[in-house]
Amino acid sequence: MEYVDGFVLAVPRKNLAEYRRVARAAGAIWKELGAMDYRECVGDDVSKKAAKPFAWCVGLKRGEVVLFSWIVYKSKADRNRVNAKVMKDPRIIKMMDPKKPIFDMKRMAYGGFKSIVSL
Repeated sequence: MEYVDGFVLAVPRKNLAEYRRVARAAGAIWKELGAMDYRECVGDDVSKKAAKPFAWCVGLKRGEVVLFSWIVYKSKADRNRVNAKVMKDPRIIKMMDPKKPIFDMKRMAYGGFKSIVSL
C-alpha cells in the first residue's frame, strides 16, 4: 500500500500566488524524483462546527487561508529515498529562502501515514 505525507498550514492570502508558484515547481521536482502524486488544496469549507476545523488547528488569522496538501509514495522506504533526494536538490534549496518565508512553519501540521484503504 502507498505511503502518504500530509500537511495542513496557514498561508497569508497575499502570499497565495507565490505559494502556488513554489508548490508547482516543488511538486514537479517531487514527481521527477519518484513521488506518485502531489496535491496542494486551498481551503473552501474549513470552519465546520461538528469537528475540530483545520482553521483552528493552524491558528488561522485574518487574511490567511488554509492549505491541505499531500504527497503519495509507493512505500515509506520510497518516501524516505525520494525526500532525501528532494532535500538535496539545488532547485528546492533555492526556493526555500529562510529570509522570505511564504508561511509560518511553526503553525504547520505534518505527518506520514500508512494507507489502509486505497480504491
